[in-house]
Order: sequence, then C-alpha cells, then structure tokens
Amino acid sequence: MGIRIGNGYDIHRLGPDRPLILGGVTIPHSLGLLGHSDADVLTHAIMDALLGALSLGDIGRYFPPTDPKWKGADSLKLLDQIYQMIQEKGWAIGNLDTVVVAERPKLKPHIVEMQKCLADRLSLAIDQIGIKATTNEKLGPTGREEGIAAYAVVLLVQP
Repeated sequence: MGIRIGNGYDIHRLGPDRPLILGGVTIPHSLGLLGHSDADVLTHAIMDALLGALSLGDIGRYFPPTDPKWKGADSLKLLDQIYQMIQEKGWAIGNLDTVVVAERPKLKPHIVEMQKCLADRLSLAIDQIGIKATTNEKLGPTGREEGIAAYAVVLLVQP
C-alpha cells in the first residue's frame, strides 16, 4: 500500500462586511476573511495539503486569484474539484489534521459542525478529520486580530 503526506497553510486578513467562513461553516463574528474567493483559510489549507501530497502544486495553480471566474467562489466547491483529482489518481484520504489560529471568535463551539461539513464533502468519517483551534497569544498578525491562519496535514493512502 502506498502512502503520501502533504501539508498546507493559508492566512487571510480580517475585514468588515464579509462573512467568516471556516471549514464551510459561517461563524458569527463582526469581521470576515478578505480574499478573492470566500477566503475560507481552513478549506484552503486542506486543499494545499491534498495537492502537495501528490506534488500537484498549490491551489493558486488551479484557481488563480487573478481569474475573475473564481471571484467569490465557494471554497467547498473548489475542494470538491481537488478531491475528485485525488480520487482520479487512485488515492484516498486516510486522515486530515488541522489547526486554525485565531484570537477571536472562539471556535470550539463550531468544531464539530466544521468536521461534519468537511467529512460530508470528502466522504470521510468525522473521526478522520482533526480540527484544533488555538490563539497566537496576541503575537503577530493573527495575535493582533489582523487575520486568521490555518495549517493542515493530510495522509493519503493508495489501496
């Protein structure tokens, strides 16, 4: 059986008049993430991890922010396309492990909903998706609440 690992990272600025979407879930907050698409940093980090595991580049290669076609795109729909690529190459997801770095809002109440949303999109069991939330102890751009970052690691298996 073949295995591959990949890691991903993303960060987006926070700003007014945007929804805060993480892992496909809209979370109540006074600020949202700014970006060309819906700026879902968690889903973007997962997509980069999936692509990286198979040396397929990064999400900018497939969904460039310079292309108006992707303006306001739903990141879950982009994830669907990446997941389909992974499956077409004969790989399956063993598990995902992620970390979201944000001072506010508190994400713990939303983690199970994010796991369910991502598990549904990726045909996984909830226990195959780890989502942790932490702060940056008021250090750096996430600590100053200028943005939110996410890290992801994925294990792909080839049956």
